[in-house]
Amino acid sequence: MDDISPAATAQAWLDRLEAALAARDIPAALELFGPECFWRDMVAFTWNIRTFEGREAIGRMLAATLGRVAPSRWRVSGMAGEADGAVEALVEFETALGRGRGHLRLRDGKGWTLLTTLRELKGHEEKRGRTRENGVEHGIARGRRTWLERRQEEERELGTSRQPYCVVVGGGQGGLALAARLRRLGVPTIVLERNARAGDNWRRRYKSLCLHDPVWYDHMPYIPFPDHWPVFSPKDQIADWLEMYARIMEIDLWTSSTCRSARFDEATHAWEVEVEREGRMHVLRPRHLVLATGMSGMPVMPDFPGMAEFRGTQHHSSAHGSGEAWAGRRCVVVGSNNSAHDICADLWEHGAEVTMVQRSATTVVRSETLMAYSWSHLWSEDALERGITTEVGDILAASMPHRLVPRRAIPLHERIRAHDAEFYARLEKAGFMLENGEDGSGISAKYARRGSGYYIDVGASELVIDGRIALRSHVEVERIAPHGVVLSDGSELPADLIVYATGYGSMNGWAAKLVSQEVADRVGKCWGLGSATAKDPGPWEGELRNMWKPTRQEGLWFMGGNLAQARFFSLVLALQIKARHAGIDTPVHAPQEVHHLA
Repeated sequence: MDDISPAATAQAWLDRLEAALAARDIPAALELFGPECFWRDMVAFTWNIRTFEGREAIGRMLAATLGRVAPSRWRVSGMAGEADGAVEALVEFETALGRGRGHLRLRDGKGWTLLTTLRELKGHEEKRGRTRENGVEHGIARGRRTWLERRQEEERELGTSRQPYCVVVGGGQGGLALAARLRRLGVPTIVLERNARAGDNWRRRYKSLCLHDPVWYDHMPYIPFPDHWPVFSPKDQIADWLEMYARIMEIDLWTSSTCRSARFDEATHAWEVEVEREGRMHVLRPRHLVLATGMSGMPVMPDFPGMAEFRGTQHHSSAHGSGEAWAGRRCVVVGSNNSAHDICADLWEHGAEVTMVQRSATTVVRSETLMAYSWSHLWSEDALERGITTEVGDILAASMPHRLVPRRAIPLHERIRAHDAEFYARLEKAGFMLENGEDGSGISAKYARRGSGYYIDVGASELVIDGRIALRSHVEVERIAPHGVVLSDGSELPADLIVYATGYGSMNGWAAKLVSQEVADRVGKCWGLGSATAKDPGPWEGELRNMWKPTRQEGLWFMGGNLAQARFFSLVLALQIKARHAGIDTPVHAPQEVHHLA
C-alpha cells in the first residue's frame, strides 16, 4: 500500500468493483469487501436511504438492484488520502438513470465503507453554468412580458388554475431548501407557511436564540452565507436570510396559510389538501405531500396534577417569546436541555429570578470545545483551506455509517471531558447531573438517536455553576400548586411563570393531526436509529426512520433536521420526487419497516 498513492489504490479497487458489477458477478464483488463492511446508499441503487451491513446484506441489495441500475464509470474524484489506517477517496459513478458521488474507505486493501448518493438524473439536470437561461431575449417586440410579469402570472395560476405537483407544509429551512431544489428541477411546488413572513418561525422565538452550530455548517443550497457572516447566527439574522432566500430562489410560498387537513385519494393517487389562506379556504391536489415541520412533532406538554389550578402563566418552551415581561418575577423552567438552558439564560438576562428543574442527566459540551475537537475538521476556515468545501464536507459526513459513529465518538468525547475536566467538576459540584450518552458517545450519537438530551453550552452553564440560575436536580415534579411547583422531596418553588421545556413527539404526530391517526400509524415513528437506548427503541435500523425517503403511505414524505441536513437531504428527497414527476420507475428496495407507532 505504501508503494502506490492512495488515489491509485482506491482507483484499482474501483476498477475491480466495476468489472465485477458489469459482469453481474456478485460473489466477485463481495470478495472485494472485508469481513466488516458497510454500503450506505442514498437513492442511487435503492430509491431509498439504506445502510447494508456485511457481505450478505450487500449481496442481497445487489441481487435486487444491479440489473436495472447498471453502475459504471467508477472513478476517484478529488480528495484521496490515508487516515486511521484506512485509504479514503471521494468517488463518482454513473447509473443507467443518473450520476452519483460518494466515498470509499479501504482497510487492508478491502472495502470497509462505501457511500453512493445520486447527484442528478440524466436528461433532467439542473440548468446551471453553461446551461443557464439567458433571462431576456434581446431585440424589440410588442407585447413583451417582463420577468416580473411572468413571475406574477405564475404565482396567480399555481394553486388555482394549475395544480402543484408537490405541497410542502412548513416554510422553515427544510421546506425552503426542498422547494428551491424542486424549482430548479422543474417540479411545480407550493410551500405552506402559517406565519405572515418567511423566517417568522425564527423571529417569534425568544430574543437570545442563536444557532449553536457554526456558519460553515449551516449554508443553504445554492446561496452560501457571505464571508463576513458571524460564526454563530442570531435568530433574527437567520430569519431575514430565509425571507430573502425564498424571494431570490423564486419559491412559491403561501404565507399566512394553514394546512387544515389532507386526504389521499387512492383512486387518483393524489392528495386533497385543505388550506386556509388569509381567511379563505383553498383546496390543493398535489401528488406529493411533504411535512417539513422540523425534526420534531407536536410539543409534549406534561400532565402534572394541578396544572389547571395554577394562577400564574405556564406554557411550553416552543411558545416562549422573551423574558422582558418577567423582570423581578419568579420563573421555573422544567427541563435541562438546549431550550431549557437558553430560556433560563434569557429570563436571567432580563432580571427574572430563575430556577431550572433537572429531572434527568444531560450531556453538556462547551461550544468552543466542540468547535475545536469536532466541527473544525469539516466546518471551519481551516477546513476550507484544506480543500474541504461544503459539498465535500457533506459527503465526508455522510460517509460514516451510523453503526460506526459511536466507535469514533467515544474517544472524541473522552478527550473533550479531559480538556474541560475543571468545567465539568464545577458543574457537578453545583448539583448538575451529567452523562455522556449511555455508551459514552456524546452529542453526535444522541442527536441521531433521539434528537434531545443535550446542551451545547454558549454561556448558561456558568450561570448554573455560580448559582445565578438556581438548580433543583435529583427530583421530579410532584404536582403544580396554585402558586408554584411542588417537587418530589416535598419542597415548593414559588412561580409566576412555568416554562415546560419537555420536548416534542415524533413527526408522525403531524400526520395524525393533518391526515389521520391511521396514516400516522401506517407510517410509524420518525427519527431515531433503533439503537435500543433511551427514547430510541430497537430493533436496529441503521438510518433515521422515515426521514427524506419513501414511507408506507404513498406520496407522503418527511423533511426535517438542522440547516446542514436541510441542505444535503433536500437534494436526496428532491431527486426522488423529480423522478416520479418525470415518470421514471422508482422501485423502492427494502422499504421502511414499522416497529413503533410513536
